[in-house]
Amino acid sequence: MSPPNRAAARDYLAPVRRANARDSNPERDRPMEALDDLRQPPTLRRMFSKITPLFVGLALSAALTSRAADWPEFRGPTGQGHSTAISPPIEWSATSHVAWKTALDGEGWSSPALKAGQLYLTSAVLNAGKETLLALCLDAKSGRILWNVVVFTPDRSPGIHQKNGHASPTPIIEGDRLYVHFGHQGTACLDLTGKILWRNTALPYTPVHGNGGSPIIVDDLLVFSGEGDKDPFVVALDKATGTIRWKTARVTPASKKFSFSTPLLITVAGQKQVISPGSGAVCAYDPKDGKELWRVRYGEGYSVIPRPVFGHGLIFIGTGYDRPSIYAIKVEGAAGDVTDTHVAWKLQKGAPNTPSLLLVGDELYAVSDAGIASCLDAKTGAVHWQERIGGDCSASPVFAGGRIYLQNETGTGVVLQPGRVFRKLAENPLNERTLASYAVDDGALYIRGAQHLFKITK
Repeated sequence: MSPPNRAAARDYLAPVRRANARDSNPERDRPMEALDDLRQPPTLRRMFSKITPLFVGLALSAALTSRAADWPEFRGPTGQGHSTAISPPIEWSATSHVAWKTALDGEGWSSPALKAGQLYLTSAVLNAGKETLLALCLDAKSGRILWNVVVFTPDRSPGIHQKNGHASPTPIIEGDRLYVHFGHQGTACLDLTGKILWRNTALPYTPVHGNGGSPIIVDDLLVFSGEGDKDPFVVALDKATGTIRWKTARVTPASKKFSFSTPLLITVAGQKQVISPGSGAVCAYDPKDGKELWRVRYGEGYSVIPRPVFGHGLIFIGTGYDRPSIYAIKVEGAAGDVTDTHVAWKLQKGAPNTPSLLLVGDELYAVSDAGIASCLDAKTGAVHWQERIGGDCSASPVFAGGRIYLQNETGTGVVLQPGRVFRKLAENPLNERTLASYAVDDGALYIRGAQHLFKITK
């Protein structure tokens, strides 16, 4: 077959170029409509009559064989809020697109963890002053509770913040093991049938506002921070036995010591680093022995909650109360105190106290506790847009199906098109208080409310 001439090719490609020049939106753009007015030479029509079925077949095959990764921990398989899910729902309400909703025993703001069609949560039941801390497993297809296991029964329940609960850290799954964490009240490992394999209550501290940060797995370790009213630390447990492998004090000048951030594991020049923000500073630790590798100070910042994200050679963090900022920190060559040398940029306006950040390509997205969403240039910190999405926000955003999902505290989910121009695609009221973050699967979102766990489908 001889190639088409240049003029014919220009005529053929012009509608495609026009379609591609628009901002992409799968719910609005109809690429096949652009094909209707193509002035195709006969040779091209014959060519497309042969290759179009091939493309369709390949697309259908990919759709049938691809599955989203499990959502095994807080913020998903990468720990940074990204999902490979195919076609998650865009629109829903309390009465539509709800595949099921299951009433949960007790209270808690741990996010759902998902593996192999089963969901895992923690919860706390307070009855006549006696607290029971639970681990739960639900069938993701039906919402049926498969098992409900008592993990701890603490002697007392210290006071918590009105926006917190006694079961806020998210479970983490690896292989056939489930790890649940209740901050100062203990950590435990279960198998996926609900059998308790070990418990650790040897790391008590006096909490302020309750517990919050979730653990991470690094090789054969379970790593988390313990940061109450004094003597904050980062600790690693042997994930097979629950015994303490190392414990490192976090020494900073901040007068308020309590924080709740979940660490992030990164690799820099072949070296693994555990990035853990806390009151007064973010520190990087060597997971082998807990040695501090570097730090960046941010003064009196405390009650730090957002989990870090990493990309472009930069760690992006939030610095906590009372004046939150976003810091972008260069990690290459960092050693010791690099506050004066490795901060690439910082921004205060629109910075979150609670929700984690979201990095998508060259853009960094943030949503403040007051419901102001921002899009920043990740490399420079330049602000592309800042828009009010409505309602206060505690849940961390996710990126799934090419879209950004935000959830406010009144239970309304907001879907945005990523990009340097603000575009809201949908606003979806669920009418139940929601502080937990999403779990994502193919064609589905799992949302924990104050009373129920919801499965939202397309």
